[in-house]
Amino acid sequence: MTDAVNDFRAMIDKIPALAWSCRPDGTTEFLNQRWLDYTGLSMEESLGWGWQAAIHRDDLGTLMDTWLRVLASEEPGEEEARLRRFDGKHRWFLFRAVPVRDPQGRVVRWYGTNTDIEDHKRAEDQLRRDERELRQIVDAIPQAIVVLAPDGRPLYANEVLLEYTGLSLEEVQTGGFRALFPDDVETARHERQKGLERGASFQLELRTRRKDGRCRWFLVHYRPLRDEQGHIVRWYATGTDIEDRKQAEERVRNENLALREEIDRSSMFEEIVGSSEALRRVLAQVAKVAPTESTVLISGETGTGKELIARAIHRRSSRSTRAFIRVNCAAIPSSLIAAELFGHEKGAFTGALQRRVGRFESADGGTIFLDEIGEIPMETQVALLRVLQEREFERVGSSQPISVDVRVLAATNGDLKAAVAAGSFRQDLFYRLNVFPIRSPSLRERADDIPVLVEYLMERYAEKAGKKLRVIDTRTIELLQTYDWPGNIRELQNVVERAVVLCDGDTLSVDEAWLKHEARAESSRARVYEVKLGRLAPERERGMIEAALAESRGQISGPSGAAGKLGIPRQTLESKIASLGINKYRFKVG
Repeated sequence: MTDAVNDFRAMIDKIPALAWSCRPDGTTEFLNQRWLDYTGLSMEESLGWGWQAAIHRDDLGTLMDTWLRVLASEEPGEEEARLRRFDGKHRWFLFRAVPVRDPQGRVVRWYGTNTDIEDHKRAEDQLRRDERELRQIVDAIPQAIVVLAPDGRPLYANEVLLEYTGLSLEEVQTGGFRALFPDDVETARHERQKGLERGASFQLELRTRRKDGRCRWFLVHYRPLRDEQGHIVRWYATGTDIEDRKQAEERVRNENLALREEIDRSSMFEEIVGSSEALRRVLAQVAKVAPTESTVLISGETGTGKELIARAIHRRSSRSTRAFIRVNCAAIPSSLIAAELFGHEKGAFTGALQRRVGRFESADGGTIFLDEIGEIPMETQVALLRVLQEREFERVGSSQPISVDVRVLAATNGDLKAAVAAGSFRQDLFYRLNVFPIRSPSLRERADDIPVLVEYLMERYAEKAGKKLRVIDTRTIELLQTYDWPGNIRELQNVVERAVVLCDGDTLSVDEAWLKHEARAESSRARVYEVKLGRLAPERERGMIEAALAESRGQISGPSGAAGKLGIPRQTLESKIASLGINKYRFKVG
């Protein structure tokens, strides 16, 4: 047995490694010659626990803790420690130990080796230093940066991203898409996975939540880092704030939309035409108020060109190069007007399949024109008042305030003071809107402008029809100047266009019967009103008006509106509703 052990030890002495054996209790019984030569210790000095003299004092505690734990477990184990060389220098070694068992499974001996890992440790240290330096560089870059594993798991995020989102590094590593706007998460996850699978650089536009809860658009570039074999070992994602660019793009889209709408509105004049005293007074008011930021309330009968006045104010203001957004409040159902004005989030109501920007956001930096302002329901009036006072609002379905820089112009053909008295229009909103009132004169007050208006319209419609008209019949001018024009300029447009279409020569003339028919129709409507309403007791009058409002679902104007059903002008009905204290909004549906 002794000869066999000696032969084994002789063989161990010849292997090119530091090797040793221990008893079951962990004390050393043998160390090979290479171990002794390396450490400069003798066999006698190293046996038992003497080998500890060659271990760096800072590593001895850890090494012994591990060695005792391995002995107790009777399972293989390893630990790293620095071993002193014969010249006094220390190098890192990996200490490995495995148990030897008898046929009954009892540990009878431990064999171990020490492997020099100094170069590996130095490489590790250098890598850690390089990583620290790289992180310092990444942290100094004024962009949000995330380092990802090949499968997309976040490994590191720089200080810019952590500061922006308010998240800790651990939250970024475990939270996945936590910093993204919730509606964008699924799309971002899908698109990013497709990009990672392709293995080439790609980019995504994502909305990222700031630590205060607000979101901004970022352009995120994903770039792969490959090893020498071409395998992807990391992905670097860098985010650039593009919120200003996205807002500019949105403004351009909205301005283009507004421009297309303006071009399509072929029934409107390009310019305000005329020089009557009534019109000159209006234009003088426009010239004074246009350069200011004051809110303007334009009143006047239907068809008098209130939108033209609003556009003139916008064109002469410092906002003339930005959007002019027109909203016909009477044409939008009361249930949708808030979403139309202020926008809505996805899922805010049935049919809201995606986030939508409202008219106020579209008009940011420009002007919004709220036509038929008296038709806005009470609940929306509160939000409108907030925009006028605080210059901010919230989208439907969101609690996040949005700031806007918008000039508000409003118009009405009703009596807002009467609506305030009747409780259907907020008094505080009326005062906010009525900062600078302008009354658009009716065509009856502008009889002197009729010749030049007719000439302007004749040239316009003749060009459209491919005709050459040069003269306006004198009798036609007289007829047009003496007519009452209940429909104002809009009615004049229709009459002139009809005359151009029917004209065969170069002289424009209007059939007197057309105007008599219009006058008879207006007189008939007045008589119907007199019979139906004017001679009734107030309660019967209220009953007829409320019945018409119920049938028209609260709509005043238009072919199916209550005014049309009663055969009276809209402004007359508005005045009656106010004087009788009728709440027209309770008849609105949805």
